[in-house]
Amino acid sequence: MTDAQRPAFALLPGAARSPVILHVPHSSREIPADVRAGIVLDDAALERELDHITDSHTADIAEAAAGLAGITPWRFVNRASRLVVDPERFPDEREEMTAVGMGAVYTRTTHREVLRPDDTDPEPLLERYFRPYARAVTEAVADRLAATGRAVIIDVHSYPTDPLPYELHGAGPRPPVCLGTDGFHTPPALLAAARKAFASRGGTGLDSPFSGTYVPLEFYGRRAEVGALMVEIRRDTYMTEPGGPAGPGLSRLAESLAALVDAASA
Repeated sequence: MTDAQRPAFALLPGAARSPVILHVPHSSREIPADVRAGIVLDDAALERELDHITDSHTADIAEAAAGLAGITPWRFVNRASRLVVDPERFPDEREEMTAVGMGAVYTRTTHREVLRPDDTDPEPLLERYFRPYARAVTEAVADRLAATGRAVIIDVHSYPTDPLPYELHGAGPRPPVCLGTDGFHTPPALLAAARKAFASRGGTGLDSPFSGTYVPLEFYGRRAEVGALMVEIRRDTYMTEPGGPAGPGLSRLAESLAALVDAASA
């Protein structure tokens, strides 16, 4: 299978009776050569941008947590960098990050510099990467609903200690773990379980500096059996910033994430 044929995402199976999907959308640095050709940064500048924009090691945190959990969760992992497409952004005018050139297909960097020309047509990337990803996540959630009667999406992210220029809401608190919620899809019990699981990791905050959580549009606002929570981990708690190696905090955070998985699986 060539790189062009290889799916840009992977669904890693968990236990048949697990309702939990650990969703890891921003952990990869991989950019196919033909997509790289449309990015105007030189190689050194692109590596720096990847350091800032990538949620480094979050796939490793999810993998370790899956291994520790009493009931193994499913994992949906993006193999492509979010600089290819960002699967969690709306592909249309609903996306507020379009204001800073960071909709589903980015045209600006974290420092608001040019990443792609303004006249870049996003459609080829949306068709090749965004829509297949969205369909696959939708199918994964539907499969958990059919198998267990419910689904719980735990969105695994990280964020920098200091705000970056692209952040629209960077002036608020930056706790060790930010929990992003949705009024319809985040039940109180799931939020309470997350607060308890991460209490020993420096504590949690709510919807700052990032808010909301990811739910496929087919279920969004329609199916309360689909629960969702975003877990945003401040990077200094587990790695050297920006883009450096992970430290001992990774295993401790994996233990906490596993505790959350176990609570969500019960």
